[in-house]
Amino acid sequence: MPSSSPQATGTDAVRVVVVDDHSLFRRGLQMVLSTEDDIDVVGEASDGAEAVRRVEELLPDVVLMDVWMPRRSGIDACAEIKAVAPSTRILMLTSSEEEDDLFGAIRAGANGYLLKDVPAEEVADAIRAVVTGQSLITPKMAGLLLGEFAAMRRRDEERSLGVVGAPRLSPRELDVLRLLARGMANREIAGQLGISENTVKNHVRNLLEKLQLHSRMEAVVYAVREKIVELS
Repeated sequence: MPSSSPQATGTDAVRVVVVDDHSLFRRGLQMVLSTEDDIDVVGEASDGAEAVRRVEELLPDVVLMDVWMPRRSGIDACAEIKAVAPSTRILMLTSSEEEDDLFGAIRAGANGYLLKDVPAEEVADAIRAVVTGQSLITPKMAGLLLGEFAAMRRRDEERSLGVVGAPRLSPRELDVLRLLARGMANREIAGQLGISENTVKNHVRNLLEKLQLHSRMEAVVYAVREKIVELS
């Protein structure tokens, strides 16, 4: 496995574990990062479950990880990695532009979310940024996130002016909202509550209509803001 020498810069190199289910993509990342004197790829994994084991073994500074992988997703692995190695920074590198994946990764503790179309040379800069405590989101996804928060602010202003009445959610809708805010998919919510996936979809649609929201992400933001759930 290619790696650079920490002595090349006189300081310790950033220790990175690369996680992706495509071996060619992992190899390409390693080749790119091997040219950086201050970055050392110390391990790799092909799925979320293996990623957790490698992190426990190696305690890297940064995990560079895909979102969708077999056995355990990057989002599930992210939450577990944060539990076993809180100081490890996690940078999601994915092709997914789904807002649920973005917000799920953020809630799970990811320190960055980049799309795979980012120029290769920027990956090293992103690793350096997150290891110093910065949070990075691909501009395209950041725009989506900011747009969602802007929409929420507008609704707040409307409510403060009395334009929108206080919404009332049923106990079941509140249950669904809380589980949504934990990053669960419809199938997982259905299993948790003992109802069908179609019923979950109906509850999600109804609570979005009641709250005058347009997406699951807005619903999560609402739940956190109204203290229906709390960020961990």
